[in-house]
Amino acid sequence: MSASLYIVVEGDDPGFDIFVNGRALARNEDALEKMAQRIGVKPLLEFFSADRNSMALLLEEGAGDPEWAKTLPPPQWFSPEEGLVTVCTLLDHLKASPTALGTETQPVMREIEEFERVLRKTAHRRLRWQLAVSWK
Repeated sequence: MSASLYIVVEGDDPGFDIFVNGRALARNEDALEKMAQRIGVKPLLEFFSADRNSMALLLEEGAGDPEWAKTLPPPQWFSPEEGLVTVCTLLDHLKASPTALGTETQPVMREIEEFERVLRKTAHRRLRWQLAVSWK
């Protein structure tokens, strides 16, 4: 089973493509979290939020603990500017340290660049976003 991190933009249709593969980000999430903490930015998973329907789907996919899902706070939405601080800082760090994640550095950088593209469009349209996780 593989995981994927992806962006959800508030509203029914943001008017642009928000697809990001997110598998490399999910595979390297622990290393990226440590990196974010070292360089002083909010880790990507701190932007995670899900409503009960999303959590039900995750539980159906075999991810998560049903008891934990019952204690979720209401869905949270984040400003794209806040997300851009994290993704741009991580991207700059990876560009300066191209071997930081070994062979995974380039795939992670491509996905972070895709996150940056989506978050810039989200900011331009004055929408909010959250990070979601999918297991397949």
